[in-house]
Amino acid sequence: MIRFSRRPLNFNRIRGEGDLVASISVREVAAEAGVSVGTVSNVLNRPDKVSAGTVSRVQAAIELLGFVRNDAARQLRAGRSRSIGLVVLDVGNPFFTDLARGAEDRAAQAGLTVLLGNSDETAARESAYLDLFEEQRVHGVLISPLGESGDQLSRLRRRGTPTVVVDRQIEDLSFSSVSVDDVFGGHLAASHLIETGRTRLAFVGGPHGIRQVSDRLEGARRAVAEHPGVTLEVIHTGSLSVLEGRAVGEALRARAADARPDAVFAANDLLALGVLQALSMLGEVRVPQEIALIGYDDIAFASAAVVPLSSIRQPSALIGSTAVELLLREADDGADFVPEQVVFQPELVVRASTGV
Repeated sequence: MIRFSRRPLNFNRIRGEGDLVASISVREVAAEAGVSVGTVSNVLNRPDKVSAGTVSRVQAAIELLGFVRNDAARQLRAGRSRSIGLVVLDVGNPFFTDLARGAEDRAAQAGLTVLLGNSDETAARESAYLDLFEEQRVHGVLISPLGESGDQLSRLRRRGTPTVVVDRQIEDLSFSSVSVDDVFGGHLAASHLIETGRTRLAFVGGPHGIRQVSDRLEGARRAVAEHPGVTLEVIHTGSLSVLEGRAVGEALRARAADARPDAVFAANDLLALGVLQALSMLGEVRVPQEIALIGYDDIAFASAAVVPLSSIRQPSALIGSTAVELLLREADDGADFVPEQVVFQPELVVRASTGV
């Protein structure tokens, strides 16, 4: 029969200000079970080295006292946690939600968790998350950076934190990256609009400091340059949100019919959906009869819009899982790791908003 001490718990110590319960230590578990601290550690980490009776006694003490092991402290003592930090531009964008899901699925296979940070397209928040993840000694960092972020990413690398850029490349090819060819994607979108007979195109997006936006605009400009007589108006936005798109749509709706573009290429689907909402209001401007519309990302909402939205599809989940794969290789290979730049090709998805 297993016997346990019946000493009363010290509730004055356990319950403190605000009725918070203090952590139970390994030493207290050892005293309750009548074994050494080393034996408790073996039960937690190497139970095959301990007899079945001792394992049962220690597990019963753990349950009685409500002991929760501090894995974070243990991992930090080992030099690296079992978490990956992921910083994205806008967690409200379903593209990044899908990317994070792909990263999470691959990380889980490796016994890792993903900590998600939303920079909200703000440099200060991006920097704060990178500082936080470094303090937490994460296993590695995945980031969709607002700008180049070169100095801070280089510092992470120098301090031994594997770092992979997602959804874009940066100039420093010493970093691995997983991206989509956004210049090609922009060319694909604008070319599709031109092929449907549109000649007065507008590009909607911003800030242009976001590399993905500038690359998509560059691709559109190249497509327009290949077709004499086709023009491209650039409409800047402060962010890549539905609200910004709606404001652009309202401004277009307020123009005289002959002053409007006959096609709009939005830098992402959220902008495109906002434009669509505003143009469709009161049935004043018909999509695609008067203005054709295409977005970018092919999020789930694109096909469900009141006028199903044509879009440029990115393999969002695959980007996330591939980035984790590269990060794991860098963590394993250390100084011998050779950076890789993986670039996927986007696809045109045609729906009713471009009139085809």
